[in-house]
Amino acid sequence: MPDPRPHVGEPLALDLLNTRWIQDGPQDLLTDVAGLGIWLTSAGLDARANADERTLQAVLAARTAIYDTVKHTSHTALNEILDHGRIRRMLTDTGPAEIVDVPETTWLPGWLAADNLLRLLAEAPDRIRQCAHPDCVLFFYDTSKNGTRRWHSMATCGNRTKAARHYAKKA
Repeated sequence: MPDPRPHVGEPLALDLLNTRWIQDGPQDLLTDVAGLGIWLTSAGLDARANADERTLQAVLAARTAIYDTVKHTSHTALNEILDHGRIRRMLTDTGPAEIVDVPETTWLPGWLAADNLLRLLAEAPDRIRQCAHPDCVLFFYDTSKNGTRRWHSMATCGNRTKAARHYAKKA
């Protein structure tokens, strides 16, 4: 089954947050193992993790921790997710390497998403945003040159906001 989400392609942490969206009411891709399989495939993790109940529970815990960190600046749950793995640095024949070491593979997708959030926070925390449309719950990483992007998509939420403002002026 193809990925039904209206917005994909964000960094892994935000892509995980975007497994919940509003389209004819609230939607959640991660209500079952089949939805997890779709997300793992979309994120390019299907060869590294199994779509099973234990992985689903770990991914849901990671999604909640990432959301709490982004929206409420609460980092306790994120640190608990990160406790399930580490990056091991070593010197290989081809040079320095960073090896992801997550002993329980059920935690790998969630750990990778949590680690990705750390990288985004270190790089440009002010570029992690939620769509400015009042009825949208999607997140994006603002890569615009001047850093003023407001909507996850200009074609959908941006257009709706501008059209509503136009009609309000006419009324």
